[in-house]
Amino acid sequence: MRGSPFRKREVGDSKMSQTRKYYEEGKEKAKKIIYTAMLNRYLFKFAWRIFIFCAVLICYILRKDILISFMTHRFTFGISQYGVSPLHLLWLIFMIMMIRHLKPGELVTMALRKGEKEYYQEKEGYSELDLLHFVQDMNVKAWIVLLVWLCFNAIFGILYLFHVINDADLLMLTVFYFLSDYICIILFCPFQTFIMKNRCCVNCRIYDWGHFMMFTPMLFIRNFFSWSLFFTAVIVLLRWELIYARYPERFWFGSNKSLQCANCKDKTCQIKKKIAGKV
Repeated sequence: MRGSPFRKREVGDSKMSQTRKYYEEGKEKAKKIIYTAMLNRYLFKFAWRIFIFCAVLICYILRKDILISFMTHRFTFGISQYGVSPLHLLWLIFMIMMIRHLKPGELVTMALRKGEKEYYQEKEGYSELDLLHFVQDMNVKAWIVLLVWLCFNAIFGILYLFHVINDADLLMLTVFYFLSDYICIILFCPFQTFIMKNRCCVNCRIYDWGHFMMFTPMLFIRNFFSWSLFFTAVIVLLRWELIYARYPERFWFGSNKSLQCANCKDKTCQIKKKIAGKV
């Protein structure tokens, strides 16, 4: 019959089934990782850092004396006495990496570029009071991170001063931090998860602290190579903090539309969020 309630029920069930199908398809699509240009670039860099870590680790295990000699010879770059070694190239890579952070270009993530004037897109009508609360909250959390990091690394400093560990051990620790920097960006970040509570790296208050944290162990070794890395990292850190102090509105998604998920082109947080079960 044309007006049969059974036929109406069948039509209703069919529509519900179709809606459920579209929902499941959308859900599955949302779970898929979109490999953006920035994410691919970060994965390549991550693979490169794994390679460097493994190479230095092999040297650390088999020829630890080479690492010690590199970290203890005088400021002659060691070229006349030792020749140009892969460790000199590693130092150069570290230095170039930090210098590039002093003037971020187009090929770096918005997490780093957000402090620059040309990438700031003001959100009209944002609350300055909310911005103030954001700044205060992030500053307190940043101080906690700094305290935790310095206390943690002070342990290695004390062990070094008492000759329990040596220069090669601190260099190996630095290279491990070099790798961990990208583990935090791509896979899991304890500072984000347990202290900062920020959405992603693009919204991270301490994103450009990476080099300072990476080269903290180098402070304990009195050598040109070690101190040049550490104090260059301090310059990068100070530049970041000065920009944050002068232009805090550039660092909050509530006042800078470039930091909002809808406008994000990097999508470097996808793997991390999938591991955490947030997608």
